Amino acid sequence: MNLISRIKGTGHYVPPLTVTNFDLEKEMDTSDEWIRKRTGIRERHYVEPGVGSSDLAYEASKIAIQDAGIKKDDIEFIIAATLSPDHYFPGIGVMVQSKLGLGNIGALDVRNQCSGFLYALSVADQYIKTGRYKTILIVAAEVQSTNLDYSDEGRHLAVLFGDGGAAAVIEAADKEENRGILSTHLFSDGNYMQKLWMETPSPKEKPTFTYDIIDSKRCFPKMDGKHVFVNAVENMPKAVWAALEYNNMTIDDVDHLIPHQANDRISLMVAKKLGIPVPKVIRNIDRYGNTTAASIPIALDESVKNGRIKKGDIIVLTAFGSGYTWASALMRW
Repeated sequence: MNLISRIKGTGHYVPPLTVTNFDLEKEMDTSDEWIRKRTGIRERHYVEPGVGSSDLAYEASKIAIQDAGIKKDDIEFIIAATLSPDHYFPGIGVMVQSKLGLGNIGALDVRNQCSGFLYALSVADQYIKTGRYKTILIVAAEVQSTNLDYSDEGRHLAVLFGDGGAAAVIEAADKEENRGILSTHLFSDGNYMQKLWMETPSPKEKPTFTYDIIDSKRCFPKMDGKHVFVNAVENMPKAVWAALEYNNMTIDDVDHLIPHQANDRISLMVAKKLGIPVPKVIRNIDRYGNTTAASIPIALDESVKNGRIKKGDIIVLTAFGSGYTWASALMRW
């Protein structure tokens, strides 16, 4: 088979409620200046009570399907990426399938946190290239705002995250068209799992849910910020170089770099290490915060819709997050 997988359509959706740094000043001992200086974030979006990540994924999916110019029944498989599913189980893949009113197609959930979209893209790419499916829907959505520690103790993490969802329709195309996903590259190192994780709830404990878990705040995310920063700025460039080497390209061939929007200082340091001009780096963390698995596809959709990304452009995507996991993808738009 002479097939290549290509992103046919994209879409994103964020909840209407905008939360600024000034709003967070009222919740904890922080300031707009402190947050902007250390993260580049000005505002983020939070869901209203009762809204889950599947709802954000559903809204984004409708936009992506319309953008792709297909019927929803053309979708043959769903891959969902989130660290914040609506429920302990099942994942959101089947919920998106149900909300879209699709037939009994398969729905796969991946749990690779900030690297989730790229891991999902890699899986879709393989299914397409082998001819198993012709049209796949990838969804990435997160609701982080409902499980953050808004006390002074948890402020360093609470200011970072926002809620949002994004989707992409992946289709099979003729490789001779020379447009599509050129390669994906996946990496991990579980030795540093506890540097960025949420310890509980965990089935390792009996009972799994106790008042002690809440009182001890072990149910909130924890991060060793310095360790994450150092490893992110080291491994994201390595992932990009792996993609460029695989495709016999150099950084000069790249028109756009879309890094995971974790911290603007990380994005700028990655750009510096790669030697890519900052104007080529797509950054929108100032308006959304860190939306985890959804951050790359939100930035991708925005950049396509506003005309920044054009047909034929070479784009490299890279992410780093909990696990640790990191990844890259190279594509010609």
